[in-house]
Amino acid sequence: MMSSSTLWGNISDQYGRKTGLKVSVLWTLYYGILSAFAPVYSWILVLRGLVGFGIGGVPQSVTLYAEFLPMKARAKCILLIEVFWAIGTVFEVILAVFVMPSLGWRWLLILSAVPLLLFAVLCFWLPESARYDVLSGNQEKAIATLKRIATENGAPMPLGKLIISRQEDRGKIRDLFTPHFRWTTLLLWFIWFSNAFSYYGLVLLTTELFQAGDVCSISSRKKAVEAKCSLACEYLSEEDYMDLLWTTLSEFPGILVTLWIIDRLGRKKTMALCFVVFSFCSLLLFICVGRNMLTLLLFVARAFISGGFQAAYVYTPEVYPTATRALGLGTCSGMARVGALITPFIAQVMLESSVYLSLAVYSGCCLLAAVASCFLPIETKGRGLQESSHREWGQEMVGRGMHGTSVTRSNSGSQE
Repeated sequence: MMSSSTLWGNISDQYGRKTGLKVSVLWTLYYGILSAFAPVYSWILVLRGLVGFGIGGVPQSVTLYAEFLPMKARAKCILLIEVFWAIGTVFEVILAVFVMPSLGWRWLLILSAVPLLLFAVLCFWLPESARYDVLSGNQEKAIATLKRIATENGAPMPLGKLIISRQEDRGKIRDLFTPHFRWTTLLLWFIWFSNAFSYYGLVLLTTELFQAGDVCSISSRKKAVEAKCSLACEYLSEEDYMDLLWTTLSEFPGILVTLWIIDRLGRKKTMALCFVVFSFCSLLLFICVGRNMLTLLLFVARAFISGGFQAAYVYTPEVYPTATRALGLGTCSGMARVGALITPFIAQVMLESSVYLSLAVYSGCCLLAAVASCFLPIETKGRGLQESSHREWGQEMVGRGMHGTSVTRSNSGSQE
C-alpha cells in the first residue's frame, strides 16, 4: 500500500480518476480471491502484499467523489461516505465471528472480497470527473457529464460558457513542493502518518489488552510467560470478539462528532481536537482500570482517531488543485502506510518490554500531530477547489450570485 499509493495517484491524475480506481479495485479483487488458495505461508505473504498494492488506490474514490460535490456540502458528504468504511470494519468482525470457528481463514478471505465484486459489476455506471475532463481538454466529455448530472437531478444546466484550461503536466511530485504547497505537504504527511500510526496501533493494542484483561495484567504477564514460545497464538474468545465489535462500532459516533464540528471549527481545528482527545485517552490507559472502563476508553479513543482520519480525508482533496489532487492524496496515503508499517513494533514488540512506554509513544505522536494541524497554512472551510497548479482559476466562490448579478460565471468547478 505504501509503495502503490503514489503510483495510483499519478495514474488517476494522468489517465482519469475512474480509470485509476477501476484498475486498483479489479487488481485487489483478483489477488484477494487468489490469496485464499495460497498453498504455503510464503505465498500468503506474497499474495496479501499484492492485495495491499491494489488497496493503495482505494483512496482515489474520495478524489473522484470530492470533485462532484458543491462547496457547502463537501465535508458532510465525504464524512458520510466514510460511514461505509466503518460498516466494512463492523462487517469484517461479524464475518470473522461466524466464519473463523467453522470455515476457517480461507473462506474469510473469499467472503471479504465479495463487496469488491459488486463494485466491479457496477463500475460501468460510474462517471468520470468533469473537473478532470476539463483540465485534460475533454470539453465534450465534461459537458456530457454535467448534462447527465442535471438530468438525473432534474435541474437546469448553469448559464455561461465552460472554460477549458488544458494542463498537460498533471500529477507531478514537484508541484507538491512549490512554495505555495511545500509546508502543507510536509505537515499533511506527518498528520496522515500519525493518524494511521495511532489508528492501527489502537486496533492492535485493543486485541492485546483484551487478551490480558487490562494494562496491569500485561505488565505482570510478560514475566510469567517468558518460558513460553513467543510465537504461541492465543485464540480470541467470543467475549473478545464482542468487545472488538463494540470498539469498532465507536467509529460511528466518531463520524457523527466530526460531522457536527468540522463546519463549525474548521478542518484544522477538528483534526487537532481529535488528536488531543486520543492522546488524553491513551494517558488514561496508564491507570489500572477494569474491563468495562478499558472498553469505554478504547471506544472513545477509536472514535476520535477515526474522526481525525476522516477530517484528513476531507481536508486533503480540498487543499490541492485538480492537477495534483489525486497525487497529493496518494502520497499522503503512502505516508499513512509508513505509520501502519511501524506501529506493530510499538503495539506488539515494544509492548513486551513496557506497555507504558508504548502508550506514551502514541500519546506523544498525537500531541505533535495536533500541533502540526494547527500550523497548516491553509484552512479549506468555505474555500473552493482550485483547478490548475499553475494559476488559481475556476474557484467555486466565483459562481452564481456574485455581486448581485444574475449571470453565472461557469468556469470549470463553479457548479454550485
